[in-house]
Amino acid sequence: MTIPSGTYRVQVRPDFDLDATAGLAEYVHDLGASHLYSAPLLTATPGSPHGYDVVDPRAVNPQLGGAAGLDRLVAALRAHGLGLVVDIVPNHMGLFQPAANPMWWDVLAKGRSSRYADWFDIDWEAGPLVVPVLGSASLDELRIEDGELRYYEHRFPIAEGTGAGSPQEVHERQHYRLVYWREGNERLNYRRFFAVTELAGVRVEDPAVFEDTHAEILRWVREGLADGIRVDHPDGLRDPGEYLARLRSHAPDAWLVVEKILECGEPLPPQWPVDGTTGYDALAEVCGLFIQPEPSDSSWQEEAHAQKLDVTNRLFRAELHRLTRITGRASDLPVLSVLAANFRVYRTYLPYGGEDLDEAVAKTREQRPDLAEDLERLLPRLTDPGDEVCARFQQLTGAVMAKGVEDTAMYRWNHFIALNEVGGDPSRHGVDIEEFHAAAAARQRDWPAGMTTLSTHDTKRGEDVRARLAVLSEVPAEWAAIQQGWREIAPLPDPSFEDLFWQTIVGAWPIEEERLRRYFEKAAREANRSTSWDAPDEAFESAVRAALARVFADDGLRAEVRDLATRITPFGWSNALGQKLVQLTMPGVPDVYQGTELWENSLVDPDNRRPVDFAERRDLLAALDAAVAARLTLPPVDSSAAAKLLVVSRALRLRRDRPELFTGYRPVQAAGSAERHVVAFDRGGALTIATRLPVGLAERGGWGDTELKLPGGDWVDALTGRPASSPAVGDLLATYPVALLVKG
Repeated sequence: MTIPSGTYRVQVRPDFDLDATAGLAEYVHDLGASHLYSAPLLTATPGSPHGYDVVDPRAVNPQLGGAAGLDRLVAALRAHGLGLVVDIVPNHMGLFQPAANPMWWDVLAKGRSSRYADWFDIDWEAGPLVVPVLGSASLDELRIEDGELRYYEHRFPIAEGTGAGSPQEVHERQHYRLVYWREGNERLNYRRFFAVTELAGVRVEDPAVFEDTHAEILRWVREGLADGIRVDHPDGLRDPGEYLARLRSHAPDAWLVVEKILECGEPLPPQWPVDGTTGYDALAEVCGLFIQPEPSDSSWQEEAHAQKLDVTNRLFRAELHRLTRITGRASDLPVLSVLAANFRVYRTYLPYGGEDLDEAVAKTREQRPDLAEDLERLLPRLTDPGDEVCARFQQLTGAVMAKGVEDTAMYRWNHFIALNEVGGDPSRHGVDIEEFHAAAAARQRDWPAGMTTLSTHDTKRGEDVRARLAVLSEVPAEWAAIQQGWREIAPLPDPSFEDLFWQTIVGAWPIEEERLRRYFEKAAREANRSTSWDAPDEAFESAVRAALARVFADDGLRAEVRDLATRITPFGWSNALGQKLVQLTMPGVPDVYQGTELWENSLVDPDNRRPVDFAERRDLLAALDAAVAARLTLPPVDSSAAAKLLVVSRALRLRRDRPELFTGYRPVQAAGSAERHVVAFDRGGALTIATRLPVGLAERGGWGDTELKLPGGDWVDALTGRPASSPAVGDLLATYPVALLVKG
């Protein structure tokens, strides 16, 4: 197995295809990564900007360049000594354009007699396949055209021999029923991805379906086109452990990581034959290190539970109905919904993880003693891994956690939004140095080949936005006073949304008004309080747009925002460099999300999937290398972001070129008046030093007498080229707020 020294994530898409990606090979090599890490490459819904809505897993997406394009990409990567890691989506397939998915189209046309009927997780006993696509309960807009049923732009097949009569009569003879889209959450009879009806669950637990859906990706591994696989959303699968064992048996030498969201303190199932997660757990540890610690706030858990219970009953009625059809008792629905909402983790993997089920059961007994009898009757089925109820309930709890916490509560509870990230705990305000060292040491011991990250295509805000927001955690009283003044100038009717509104603006400034407008619309609708996707509240959304317009139109307010952002930005840069160097050099395989080698102020998708100016980055890296080679002045920490590019490129290159320096983990202790403001660790010859809580450091007058207890030997800073001639932190960090020392 070839374990990457570092990966560079690229969002391959129709407007940045495989040939465009091949053009990045030299730059990715020069940056220092060993592998390019790609978004999904299998055939997706035409025009898909992300590739997660696969419609045919048997072929490379022709809109990206097809198999020939993949061959050209791999050839370009090999020419520069790079490997390829690919993202796959085994849990679901895209249905938004049914005609684009030949398997789904065949199922719609032939029902249970389709050769692909076993591909999809459909409850055939519940009647015709429910397709929630109509704009109302009326079928009046149906028409027959070119031998198909049409509803506006939507196309559906007509089963052989059933095409005579009116569109409504023909519709009633099909293996599917088109229904009002609002009825989907109640009536759907196929498993889906979370609450997305356009993504249908795939039965990869069936060996034949696994073989059919994985033949192409496994060909890439077998023929050496791909060196690693990133598995999207394993929690949606019926049995993730069994799936991963089968995948590993077919790809024994591939680097294999899973997008498993771990809650605080939750271990990755040790029996899974994988190299680790995709790094959200590392993101929480690293970002927390640069946030001023505060006591936990229990109201977060109350909000999270309330939203999990709400989405269970509002979005997942169809899933609950399917479970009750299996149990044979409609009265089981309340206990199943309450129990699902009480899970603190995404799901169990019984028999592993039974303590999480026990905890949820205890909470349910306490909250709803009236459900005790039904709960006790169901428990034997919920604890038997071979029982259909147990399997499907585990799939449900992951969806409940994702929609209730990630997609709802984290947009409603906005005390400090830098903490509101996938796999994070917003009530856990900061990570102290000892806690970070313990987590890093455990990572080195248990999952040294797992991925680490700071930004992904799914993070709710860019890493440098979080770094600047971390500055506010050091000045809470000042921030509260400033924000209160702004609330009075541009008020909103939802106080919690106001918290998100102003933190976002300050964290991402300078930013275009239109980008903020799109973000605030999504954030407000996800929160499902003052407005929602199902029932947009025009009055509230107009108020948000008006407040935002005021920020840009009111010279005085805009100046205040600009001045605050300008004042805290240098501290934000310090945090950004610190968290980046820590992530790049800590145990694990570091990933750099496209574009984040420079300052990054993106917000949630699709904002974080905007085109990246790779030419700018390529030119800046070349100029930086030339300046360093000529021993010219090192780049300052300023808006050019050259200093961040220096940190990224030197850390990645060192990991690639000197892997022997990264074989262990040992904390390096500081002593002195500012010792809590520095974090340092030795990986076995590469020693990372980073500044934390820079506002407090400045207020105390700098490093003063603070020193690091450096291991013996001669050390040189890989960032500046200067020897570490003194243990004084002030000397070690005289040029940058970070240093990467290498033992000579």
